[in-house]
Amino acid sequence: MNKSISICFLSFFFLFFFMLINFFMMIYFIMNNMIIFLEWELISFNSMNIVLSILLDWMSLLFMMFVLLISSSVIYYSKSYMSSELNLNRFIILVLLFILSMMLLIISPNIISILLGWDGLGLVSYCLVIYYQNLKSYNAGMLTALSNRIGDVFILMVISWMFNYGSWNYIFYLNFMNNDYEMMIISILIIIAAMTKSAQIPFSSWLPAAMAAPTPVSALVHSSTLVTAGVYLLIRFNIMLIDMIFLKFLLLLSGLTMFMAGISANYEFDLKKIIALSTLSQLGLMMSILSMGLSDLAFFHLLTHAMFKALLFMCAGVIIHMMNDNQDIRLMGGISLYIPLTSLCMNISNLALCGIPFLAGFYSKDLILEMLVMSNLNLMVFFLFYVSTGLTMFYTIRLLMYLMVNDYNLLSTYNLYDEDYIMLKSMYLLLFMSVVTGSMLSWMIFSYPYMIYLPLNLKLMVLYVSFLGLLMGYLISNMKIYSINKFLKIYELSLFLCMMWFMPNLSTYGMNYYFLNFSQKMIKNLDMGWSELYSGQGMFNIIKNYSIFSSYLQMNNLKIYLFSFIMWMMFIFMMVLIKN
Repeated sequence: MNKSISICFLSFFFLFFFMLINFFMMIYFIMNNMIIFLEWELISFNSMNIVLSILLDWMSLLFMMFVLLISSSVIYYSKSYMSSELNLNRFIILVLLFILSMMLLIISPNIISILLGWDGLGLVSYCLVIYYQNLKSYNAGMLTALSNRIGDVFILMVISWMFNYGSWNYIFYLNFMNNDYEMMIISILIIIAAMTKSAQIPFSSWLPAAMAAPTPVSALVHSSTLVTAGVYLLIRFNIMLIDMIFLKFLLLLSGLTMFMAGISANYEFDLKKIIALSTLSQLGLMMSILSMGLSDLAFFHLLTHAMFKALLFMCAGVIIHMMNDNQDIRLMGGISLYIPLTSLCMNISNLALCGIPFLAGFYSKDLILEMLVMSNLNLMVFFLFYVSTGLTMFYTIRLLMYLMVNDYNLLSTYNLYDEDYIMLKSMYLLLFMSVVTGSMLSWMIFSYPYMIYLPLNLKLMVLYVSFLGLLMGYLISNMKIYSINKFLKIYELSLFLCMMWFMPNLSTYGMNYYFLNFSQKMIKNLDMGWSELYSGQGMFNIIKNYSIFSSYLQMNNLKIYLFSFIMWMMFIFMMVLIKN
């Protein structure tokens, strides 16, 4: 066990140290407006040389700092959370591989090395999702891996398209690719790849399914690594995404993702899935603001969201431990009496998610919604944004009422223990960041302050929808059996809204049933049928019979020799007769 503890602490200090280095480098780079482009020649053989390119600017350094900070907290947290795990070393090594893949993706200006990081994320996430080995985890892992493979294929297509240019360092070509026909194809491929990784409609169903992973992994995956890879890729490609018709399509799909995830979270009773759906909603927000061309704002929201979302998952992990590994919020209630400090962290991260003023989420969310009001977009986009913001408040207050305020349901047995200080320490670090990140980043990233003048009602619109969401969440959580009976009248609609608009059914059961059935018939009729008879098995039988016959001839038996001599003589006699 001492070895396991040492690997946790070593990893934590190593990652935290690197985070501090990145932080000071990032401040230096921002102050001096610097970009460093490194080319490291790995192999030089005749005229062929393989070069690893590394791009260090304020954006990659800042993102790496956030990833390292969250992952160091997560590994420190895992020391306690995964303490009963026998193979803790294996778990920590997998998480470190995951972080390494993300680092490679962040610092790559080259589409090949981006693919390596991208694929590394997909592969390691599969290993982590199936970490608790049961049928549900295997299904979730397969769905995650195969959904992400679609994006990998599109990245491979981008690589083949970029044969037309001199190299795969896309960073060189972004400026003069603007009006090119090839450029448009590359942009569309990149956008679809980013949509699969960031789980936009129609690829959304894998994200809640990936909750089968251990909670520390969920905290890492859903805040700053796997799901943000697609957003980060589009931020890097943002110069060439200006004035493209496909972006309007992306705006619609990401707006619908945001709306759909917000509604589904209100119907969900699994604690981790509610938080996963809130991640999906925030990813929709980032993608939609990206499709308006405001990449700095999307990056700003990406970073602030990473902090409080990691904290939210960590709090959920403590609650699940306390509830004897039960995730159903209907069986919880009154937990603030038992774990007050965790409840404090949970409430603050939830309020940051809602965009309550002067917490991290407020700075980015408010700015995004005000920029939306300033932009030249139609009423539907406006409606999707503001209703989704209200829905965020709705499911958050519903969750808090179920967890903190309502009476505890004695159906479940509380595993009452004092709060674990190792978990609390890692959560406090993120709690501090969840409070200060918004203001800190808004001073650092933007060289001049955004001043947006709007009519009073539009300026306060965010607060209006938030208060409406708060009221609805309060009413829904106090719903009694009479009201629930009324819902049965619109059962089909409720089912449609609760099942993420039937997306898991379409992407898993819908695909699996027909294709697996068809492949089973193909195996029975072809692989085990005619082709078996006339190819492998048939040839095997013929050769086997011949070899049995020849082994008979070689058994040194006098009768066989005599018989073969007579046959041979008769054959020669016949040949002589035919000749004459």
